Amino acid sequence: MSNLSLYRNIGIFAHVDAGKTTTTERILKLTGKIHKLGEVHEGESTMDFMDQEAERGITIQSAATTCFWKGHRFNVIDTPGHVDFTIEVYRSLKVLDGGIGVFCGSGGVEPQSETNWRYANDSEVARLIFVNKLDRTGADFYRVVGQVKKVLGANPLVMTLPIGIEDQFKGVVDVLTKQAYVWDESGQPENYEVKEVPEDMVDLVEKYHEQLIETAVEQDDDLMEAYMEGEIPSIEDLKRCIRKGTRDLAFFPTFCGSAFKNKGMQLILDAVVDYLPSPTEVDPQPLTNPETGEETGEVAVVSVDEPFRALAFKIMDDRFGALTFIRIYSGKLAKGDTVLNSATGKTERIGRMVEMHANDRNEIDSAQAGDIIAVVGMKNVRTGHTLCDVKHECTLEPMIFPDPVISIAVAPKDKGSSEKLGVALGKMIAEDPSFQVETDIDSGETILKGMGELHLDIKVDILKRTFGIDLVVGAPQVAYRETITAAVEDSYTHKKQSGGSGQFGKIDYRIRPGEPGSGFKFLSTVVGGNVPKEFWPAVEKGFKSMMDEGTLAGFPVLDLEVELYDGSFHAVDSSAIAFEIAAKGAFRQSIPKAKPQLIEPIMKVDVFSPEDNVGDVIGDLNRRRGMIKDQEPGAMGIRIKADVPLSEMFGYIGHLRTITSGRGQFSMEFSHYLPCPNSVAEKVIAEVKERNAAKK
Repeated sequence: MSNLSLYRNIGIFAHVDAGKTTTTERILKLTGKIHKLGEVHEGESTMDFMDQEAERGITIQSAATTCFWKGHRFNVIDTPGHVDFTIEVYRSLKVLDGGIGVFCGSGGVEPQSETNWRYANDSEVARLIFVNKLDRTGADFYRVVGQVKKVLGANPLVMTLPIGIEDQFKGVVDVLTKQAYVWDESGQPENYEVKEVPEDMVDLVEKYHEQLIETAVEQDDDLMEAYMEGEIPSIEDLKRCIRKGTRDLAFFPTFCGSAFKNKGMQLILDAVVDYLPSPTEVDPQPLTNPETGEETGEVAVVSVDEPFRALAFKIMDDRFGALTFIRIYSGKLAKGDTVLNSATGKTERIGRMVEMHANDRNEIDSAQAGDIIAVVGMKNVRTGHTLCDVKHECTLEPMIFPDPVISIAVAPKDKGSSEKLGVALGKMIAEDPSFQVETDIDSGETILKGMGELHLDIKVDILKRTFGIDLVVGAPQVAYRETITAAVEDSYTHKKQSGGSGQFGKIDYRIRPGEPGSGFKFLSTVVGGNVPKEFWPAVEKGFKSMMDEGTLAGFPVLDLEVELYDGSFHAVDSSAIAFEIAAKGAFRQSIPKAKPQLIEPIMKVDVFSPEDNVGDVIGDLNRRRGMIKDQEPGAMGIRIKADVPLSEMFGYIGHLRTITSGRGQFSMEFSHYLPCPNSVAEKVIAEVKERNAAKK
């Protein structure tokens, strides 16, 4: 059995272009996994093996890889940084014990890094910080450290300082040991010398060394007292304190270097061993009640001696078949074992198990607590399902995925492909829970829903390349919603008399706007049995079933509270069905009286613009009904933060490039819903009516 204290399950996450995939490549090279280095900008990095990834230079799927450093086993998960794929980051964080946040030395803390950082805080994942690309023009290590404090509200513990900057960047000083590591120009990671600290940096290193000790000893009262009395703690003691503080998220050890130029990478690998937690040092995952989703108070203790428990966190289809990536929390798993999927209640037999190395794999016969492996050919497992011992059923805390905000209608170009399309979409939904597919009953169109334009773009691209299906793509549709703005008190009677027993149900109710984000709430304040208790659920069901289609334009209704306060029933003719029908009629009758309103998704947009074009960019955002929230000058230009309705953002990247002569960039993510202005609402409602008329 292997020793769990020698395991490190780590993720590498960052903004697009911070050099995350190159960093992963370098780690694999240094740990002896790859012999020839692939370069991302030549389109041949090992981790990005999908066509779409090599071509766009971004990582879309997270890939899991195992490698070894100084006797420790690293399971490394490379996650994408692009905003439309944050779901990948979120689900990777779920199964990691620690991470490396990579920031670009010149770009600094970018919007996406904020989102990922927030996710990692929510998941309480310990992290190291790596400020990369210090060889780039405009790089400034100290500025990025300042941004980490200001923008992320985090406490960076500076562990290395850069020697030289931009094209003069030669190496790093280890603040803890006060030694300088200087690389030659060969670009080989092993060609470095350990030297004295350069003379012009001695005072600076001393200053940071003192800060390091002061921050570290806060983790140990005895050491702190001794330090106050002038005793300098040993390096071993300091490392122990840094390890504890890192695990408790008190601070984040911060390193610098250039992955591309292979400078400073070894120190990060050492830091993973020294400071990031092993699987046994992380708070164990809570177990939940599958019925209610609430925590049971039990946890999945990371130990080989416990019953088997694992979480399926990613499903991927590749040339070898369907892979289900699982993180084993407790117990062990061997080839041929039968495990229970607690989400479906079905058992599955474990056939082949593999350990992944980017796109290659090693077959293995057994795995145990702390491992991240892939199982080949599982049938009914979805992302977020728990696999467990047949005799010890349990459910690990599931993952929550955001609702899509944008949809497109698609149809295959040739009629023969529609069956192929169905199969392909089935596989794609299994891989990406933030991607949804619906069929419009009236028109027979297939509707794809996702997190943004790029997200859907790539899905259409995958259908074309991987599955050979050419699609005709309709204009993007925004996921509008409806809500009400006034409270209504009303009454509705459903009665139907025909030979034999009739149907009767009368309800008196109040409908009022709920808090934003509260969804649908139902309560009954009926006293004296005017509507017997057994019919209340039917009334709730009737109202709830109508929430999918509002009365304005048929969009789902959000944030509504219904109170049933009185009514009457008939001893013979009343039934649950009668009251359910009454509630449906009541919804249709009363929602139009409650001043219904169309609401639209508002996106948090972050635009980077060169200084000369800021006026044009802001003017353009204002024309798109944007609310400018903040402007932040950086080394290379200005960052503009704004809230803009999604409907105004289609095709924005082309427009932004035109205004900024190709230098502007932007990212956006869903923020909240807000009422549409009347002019917009009228147009949307008219369009829906036209579409419906055309279908008939």
